[in-house]
Amino acid sequence: PPRFSGRSPPRPSTTEMEQETVSGSAELRAEAASYRCSACHGDEDWGLGHPIRGRAKSRSLSAAPALASTREFRRTRSLHGPCPVTTFGPKACVLQNPQTIMHIQDPASQRLTWNKSPKSVLVIKKIRDASLLQPFKELCVYLMEENNMIVYVEKKVLEDPAIVSDDRFGPVKRKFCTFREGELSHYDDISNQIDLIICLGGDGTLLYASSLFQGSVPPVMAFHLGSLGFLTPFNFENFQSQVTQVIQGNAAVVLRSRLKVRVVKELQGKKVAVPNGISENGVLAAALDAEVGKQVMQYQVLNEVVIDRGPSSYLSNVDVYLDGHLITTVQGDACPAGVIVSTPTGSTAYAAAAGASMIHPNVPAIMITPICPHSLSFRPIVVPAGVELKIMLSPEARNTVWVSFDGRKRQEVRHGDSVSITTSRYPLPSICVRDPVSDWFESLAQCLHWNVRKKQAHFAEDEEDAHEEDGAGNQACGPAVCTRDRRT
Repeated sequence: PPRFSGRSPPRPSTTEMEQETVSGSAELRAEAASYRCSACHGDEDWGLGHPIRGRAKSRSLSAAPALASTREFRRTRSLHGPCPVTTFGPKACVLQNPQTIMHIQDPASQRLTWNKSPKSVLVIKKIRDASLLQPFKELCVYLMEENNMIVYVEKKVLEDPAIVSDDRFGPVKRKFCTFREGELSHYDDISNQIDLIICLGGDGTLLYASSLFQGSVPPVMAFHLGSLGFLTPFNFENFQSQVTQVIQGNAAVVLRSRLKVRVVKELQGKKVAVPNGISENGVLAAALDAEVGKQVMQYQVLNEVVIDRGPSSYLSNVDVYLDGHLITTVQGDACPAGVIVSTPTGSTAYAAAAGASMIHPNVPAIMITPICPHSLSFRPIVVPAGVELKIMLSPEARNTVWVSFDGRKRQEVRHGDSVSITTSRYPLPSICVRDPVSDWFESLAQCLHWNVRKKQAHFAEDEEDAHEEDGAGNQACGPAVCTRDRRT
């Protein structure tokens, strides 16, 4: 296996670092002052028997370059960027805390692998779309007959009249394992049954697949058979080879972060019964805290949490807290006025329509975007992914607000209720066609037509000489005189 050339300076063990205390008169150790991240500087030993503590960094997601006879290992930049130098001047450095050190893999090196060969596949098809029936049948037949896999589908898909009346599809249809959306509320059980998710449709189909798994999500392979398809990079024309490659493993994958949303509601003087710990939406587990008289619900959100004023004609007036500190009050005056809290994946959805910047899904961040703010200075902001946001109605608010999660499960938020948002531990692993960077820019170009403009034509040689002579004459008349039209 590849090793990094060079040799790193000795570093104290974890036990020694934990026993080290810093007082007002104590001096920092020389090891801390000379600390270097060997994983990023590439100065680890190449010798045999030395484990790799760094990460192979490659801008493309292909395998590492083959080692030459000189045993050199070529390294390129990481998507996370280089580790910063933690010594500042001759005497200052960052105090090392081994309890908070995080070893994060370079997103460019993230590839899908299987501990065991996948056997069960969940196929999610966009409903009420007759054009997807034939691709759905072809995919299911290929998975079951060619790969001997167990296919899960929703019961409402098999209730489609076109599938019911197809006698040739009958033998395959009888082999399906079916479920209804409400049955997936016990997501721990279904997570242990599904190895792979294949989506046939658009972005909404992928969002629906995310909502079915409120814990760990199996890898998702999304085929572009919908209208927009920003999150669905695969074309269905050659699905056999692409599915086979994913089943065999070693496919590039991007971990799309999700938001963990916790909604705490006052019971308004009456006790709400929640059977079997399942909320009324049929998807998400809910808890009833009888001691404080509040109902607590949790959601996993892939795109965004939207809080708006609903049908009221008053200003929306909500307070936004960050890690317990009030950072701003959102006041908006329009029908959808409110605030959007989105993931990097959601930054190209509703947030982009509200004027926010687009963030690559590998950037660990949370976007806060106002909707129709009654302020000239309220601009979208990006906060670290590890913070906790809490949104509540302001005491001065004249009306309630409404909250939705990826456009679903819309519900009212009253005085005393709160919506807490932070980054979830359970991302959605989305399989890439090429790599996370190439796929993202391809989607920007093909779906959103990002920065598309008719290109300026170049001058012919005779025209260029004529314009140069014309420009020299204009310069003699003064810098403010120019007859050249720069738009042509």
